[in-house]
Amino acid sequence: MLALLIVLFLGEIKMLQHHKFENLGGADHGWLNAKHHFSFAGYHDPQKLSHGELLVINDDRIAPHTGFDAHPHRDMEIITYVRKGAITHQDNKGNKGRTTAGNVQVMSAGTGIFHSEFNLEDEETNIYQIWIKPAKKGLMPKWDAAEFPTTPVTSALPLLVSGNGNAPLQINQDARIYAGRLGEGRQITHQITGKAYLLVSEGEVLVNNIHGQKGDGIAISDEKTVTLKAKTDAELLIIEVPGMNDAR
Repeated sequence: MLALLIVLFLGEIKMLQHHKFENLGGADHGWLNAKHHFSFAGYHDPQKLSHGELLVINDDRIAPHTGFDAHPHRDMEIITYVRKGAITHQDNKGNKGRTTAGNVQVMSAGTGIFHSEFNLEDEETNIYQIWIKPAKKGLMPKWDAAEFPTTPVTSALPLLVSGNGNAPLQINQDARIYAGRLGEGRQITHQITGKAYLLVSEGEVLVNNIHGQKGDGIAISDEKTVTLKAKTDAELLIIEVPGMNDAR
C-alpha cells in the first residue's frame, strides 16, 4: 500500500512540472539574450527535448536595431508572441509585417522559406518564439499576423492560434495557443486537450498549487483542467499540443 501511494504521489507531481526562469538553459550573444525552455542550439538537456509536438520555446531579448538575418526553415510551425517592443518580419515569399507587444505572428515553413526578423525599434524587444511540429509536411509556406485586445479576461483566455479554423491565426497542427491578462485576485479554470505548456509572461500566478512567476514555464500532462489564480496582475500563455503518439 505504501509503495502504491508513493507511485501515485510521484505520478501526480509529474503531471505539472515547474521550470523556473532562473534554471532555464540559454546563451547571451550580446545583441541576443536567449533563454530556452527546451534543448536548442548549444543547450542540450536530455530531459527537456520536447513536450509532445511542442519542440521549442525561446524567451528572446533582442537589442535595438539588431535581429536575425535571413535564414531558412522547412516543415515547421513557428509562432512569435511579442511581449515587449516590436518585431519586423520579411521573407522571400513577399510577406512583410511589424508585430507589436501583445500580438502574434505565425509562419508555416512548409516546403521551405527564407525569412528575417529584426528589432527596428529604439528599445529592447522581448519575444516568445514557439516551434511546433506540423501535422503534414510539404505544404505551401505562409505567414500571417493579428492584433489582440489587452482587456483583462473574466472567464476564459482568448484563443489566438489553432489548427481547426476557430482562431484568428491558423497553423498546420491540431494545436491551440491561448493568451490573456488576469487581474490580481482573478481565478479561472482552463480546460486542456492533449498536453499543455503554460508560460507566465508577466506577474505571478498559482497554477493549481504551483506558484509561477514571470518567465517560468509549467509543463502539464494528463490533466483535463487547471485552476489559474492571479497573485498579481498577470499575463499568461497556454500552448496545447498532441502527444507524440497522438499526432501520428
